Amino acid sequence: MDSIIVKGNGPVHGQIPIAGAKNAALTLMPAALLTDQPVTFTNVPRLSDIKTTNELLASLGTEVTVSDEGQTIKLHTPEMTSDVAHYDIVRKMRASILVLGPMIARNGVAAVSLPGGCAIGARPVDLHLRGLEALGAEFDLRDGYVHAKAPGGLKGAVYELPFASVGATENILMAATLAKGTTVLKNAAREPEIVDLADLLRSMGAKITGDGSPDITIEGVETLGGANHPVVTDRIELGTYMLAPLIAGGEVELLGGKRSLLEAFCQKLEEAGAEITETGAGLKVAAKNGRIHAVDVTTEPFPGFPTDLQAQMMALLATADGTSVLEEKIFENRFMHAPELIRMGAQIEVHGGTATVTGVDKLRGAPVMATDLRASVSLILAGMAAEGETIVSRVYHLDRGYEQVVRKFSGIGAIIERVTNT
Repeated sequence: MDSIIVKGNGPVHGQIPIAGAKNAALTLMPAALLTDQPVTFTNVPRLSDIKTTNELLASLGTEVTVSDEGQTIKLHTPEMTSDVAHYDIVRKMRASILVLGPMIARNGVAAVSLPGGCAIGARPVDLHLRGLEALGAEFDLRDGYVHAKAPGGLKGAVYELPFASVGATENILMAATLAKGTTVLKNAAREPEIVDLADLLRSMGAKITGDGSPDITIEGVETLGGANHPVVTDRIELGTYMLAPLIAGGEVELLGGKRSLLEAFCQKLEEAGAEITETGAGLKVAAKNGRIHAVDVTTEPFPGFPTDLQAQMMALLATADGTSVLEEKIFENRFMHAPELIRMGAQIEVHGGTATVTGVDKLRGAPVMATDLRASVSLILAGMAAEGETIVSRVYHLDRGYEQVVRKFSGIGAIIERVTNT
């Protein structure tokens, strides 16, 4: 099993290119099941989750063609040859549940294994199922699978999500494009990935308005066609690398970065003492006056502070001047990185969904273990600010969400390498 070794090396400088969004791509790709015409994606991130999605779609009858070193993927499903998304594939990734809506919409039947992925709380699929039920789907959960059917086809409806779930919004949005009549989805998620999905579906012939707002209206059509679509910039990768010069010192330009993708995050960094400048190529980030000072953070649905940047922010605040309070309101059990940061000398107290972080002058390198995707990179960032050597184990999580992470950090001067343990 691989590990990553990081040595604190002072300030970092240079440029980092930001990839296409993992969370967008994993939603866009299942939408190709809605049509018998080819759908081609560019700016696709080169990640293990993308390979898993290709494998899943191929098992359902999709012809998958990968080119441009993995950054272009053509998906063509003339017909769905299977209505079962098997456990052996789905268990690797929670986003697999996003094939459910397209499968029901196109074929009227589906059996999808309950998904796996990072261990950061229950993250139940009930919101997906309730929304699809409102459109006429019927479900039976047995033997670890969601068995679905829509005997009379899907029909438009007015449905209000009890919580602005991104995944549920995506699943319902895709299914509603082929439903008979008009669907109004209330309290919908507003993330850029939702807008990117709606853009794709519109280019395929769907009739959608209101994406990016709490109310989305979808007028069902009989069929959808093919499309060519570039994946939106990954705002979580962007935010992660924005923290590098704030943790280690220095100045870094994030190529392709857009402030509009992370306005709340940018405001919080500026409150802590960061200087963020929009350039012709992206965003440039530096600490204005040396040490970052403490700020309080509460994770919220978009456009609030992203839960997927909470672990990385905790690594930054571990050496900030003062005491910060981080409140996690999206997922329970998402402070599993805290004990690992404590091993490096951080002062953190966790009580339920709240973590209190008192900044220390310096972290110390230590052997630590990654517990999930975002925790993995938070420990790498902490290692860049630590004295000595930090060894991060179980870094297979990283391959699910960050492409060429060692190369990108090395490119700005970090001392980092990936080693295979024997």
